Amino acid sequence: MYPDLIEIFGVKISTYGVLVALGMLLAYFTGIRLARREGIPEDKAESVFIYAALFGLIGSRVAFVLEHPEEIRSFFDLIALWKGGVSFLGGLAGGILGGLIAVKRNSLPLWKIADVAAPSLALAHSLGRLGCTAAGCCYGRPVPNVENVSVGVHLMKDFPFFYVVFPGGAVAPQGIPLYPTQLLEAGGNFIIFLVLLLLFRRKSFDGEVFSLYLLLYGAERFALEFYRGVTPPIPGLGLTWNQVATILMMIAAVVLFLLLRRLPSPAEER
Repeated sequence: MYPDLIEIFGVKISTYGVLVALGMLLAYFTGIRLARREGIPEDKAESVFIYAALFGLIGSRVAFVLEHPEEIRSFFDLIALWKGGVSFLGGLAGGILGGLIAVKRNSLPLWKIADVAAPSLALAHSLGRLGCTAAGCCYGRPVPNVENVSVGVHLMKDFPFFYVVFPGGAVAPQGIPLYPTQLLEAGGNFIIFLVLLLLFRRKSFDGEVFSLYLLLYGAERFALEFYRGVTPPIPGLGLTWNQVATILMMIAAVVLFLLLRRLPSPAEER
């Protein structure tokens, strides 16, 4: 809706970039605070954050390029992040890889770190999707049978009970009623963040919070893909690659939960 937040001396500051930066900052402070509760030194928690953020950025771009090769016309386009084009699921995979490297280098407890990362990630992702709304990327499919096509957010009778119309200059098609997939995901991710934060204080084993994150976000993203207008379905399957990935994510979440629940706690091992 508002791709440019402010212009300073002729330089435009994008709303998307500001919200993503804010999300990363909040994720950092949330992660540090949760790490303290788990007895993890702050400097080592920072190391995990840096590795995860760097590898997540690389993974998000690589996944987008593989998913949308038609948008890459030169080698320069491969690294042109300022033009947009990232994949959250690719970023998640890259972030997990980076986190694993940092955990290994710092000899940290893997599943404690995973539990710390999950709420932080959900919070950052929620802010990031608000940035998508501002830029118009990750837009939804056209909404049928609506008459009001003025720019803004409008109510409607059917699910999800509101739709958006983007102005010119946004990534999304202008003047067309679209499903508000960015706002739905932002709200869903914030709810996931709150749920995980509550569970973090009451978890019965390490890895429980991370397992629930994979399950909840996988279910959310699988459902939203039916309304997204960015990624076409796989011919003959009717599902997108993102939905295939989220199915695997949910299966992994259930398997991980069942396996970790059976592991003895550190106190029992002693």
